[in-house]
Amino acid sequence: MPENAAGRKFRVLFVCTGNICRSPFAQVLTRHLLDVHLGAAAQEFEVTSAGVGAVVGAPMHPASRRALEPWGLAGAAAQDFRARQLTALDLATADLVLTATTAHRADALRIRPKSLANVFTVREFAGLVGSVDLSGLPVDPVARALALVPAARGARGMTPALSAEDYSVPDPIRGSVADHLNSARLAAEALQATVAALVPAGGSALAPGAGYATG
Repeated sequence: MPENAAGRKFRVLFVCTGNICRSPFAQVLTRHLLDVHLGAAAQEFEVTSAGVGAVVGAPMHPASRRALEPWGLAGAAAQDFRARQLTALDLATADLVLTATTAHRADALRIRPKSLANVFTVREFAGLVGSVDLSGLPVDPVARALALVPAARGARGMTPALSAEDYSVPDPIRGSVADHLNSARLAAEALQATVAALVPAGGSALAPGAGYATG
């Protein structure tokens, strides 16, 4: 893996069902975490989301949007979001696909079986990253991300097997505000761990205002 991946974009795709709660939350928060902790290098990362049964054109769910308030992200970035349907092209062009649940992971692989190597649930990937020796990864953020995906995949056989529930972020769509906050908390914990792995020399990926999501 080259130390410098200048000119090479790293593409992250989040997937859930309707693309109005979990995956847009993850998209907006990840974009923010990358911007805060990678600075100008964050522009080399593309972050998008889609749904396996998207409410195409719908805005982000108000409760999920409010869950972004601790980071100050409930404004334009969330308000301008519109849901879209997952396609095979989305999967083909993504370097890393992070799904809300194991069922979404299976859905993505039915659409494009060739994506097996880079599709994980968001919580699964964060757990696997925790088993990777980050000291051997490149310093350049894009090269580091490109190396992290196969490293995490290789850690699958070295970590305890978890249940589908442990790997998943539950769907809050018909639930209470507390349900939306719980899903946001689970997603945020995983995203913070994942972005932290992209910051060399042990940099923190906890954004200001993220306290509710990690407590």
